[in-house]
Amino acid sequence: MDSALIISYSNKVADSLAEILAQASVADITTLSNGGEARRMLIEKEFDLYIINTPLPDEFGESLALNIASKGINVVILLVKAEFYDEISARVEDYGVITVAKPISRTLFWNALKLAIAAHKKLKAIHNENTKLVQKIEDIRIIDRAKCVLVSRFSLTEPEAHRYIEKKAMDSRMTRRKVAEEILVMYENDI
Repeated sequence: MDSALIISYSNKVADSLAEILAQASVADITTLSNGGEARRMLIEKEFDLYIINTPLPDEFGESLALNIASKGINVVILLVKAEFYDEISARVEDYGVITVAKPISRTLFWNALKLAIAAHKKLKAIHNENTKLVQKIEDIRIIDRAKCVLVSRFSLTEPEAHRYIEKKAMDSRMTRRKVAEEILVMYENDI
């Protein structure tokens, strides 16, 4: 985890959290004191981890946590008073927000941070895999379009069109997608 945003009205709590994050090798730590500043910062920059120490001076912090959790690959830790823990946790856990009851010990926060780091790594891996799959689907779609063009333009069978694209890709040391894109540029408008 490379970056973190701490949103806390209490400077003392923010400093303690920043110290723990530094021990966990989080390099880029930003601290803000209210939800409005945080919302403006979200427009400019994205962080791996968000820690919200409720209540904030301009809002409680729950809706900010939900807003952050709905965007990007990040993890949100929401610190709430013990008496509100069950109620708030029930409302935010479906969105992936980790809720921790205050008062909080250093050990408990360290454990929550380790959980957040593990969750972030898993989310990042899933996101990367999803990106690869989307790319693969797009490649298949373009290659299939090129095969259809070859079938209709040159009366090839589908296996012959497939073989043509693969052979041309090997001979020219290009990807099958690149060959398919060239076929589409050359022949698609002629049909």
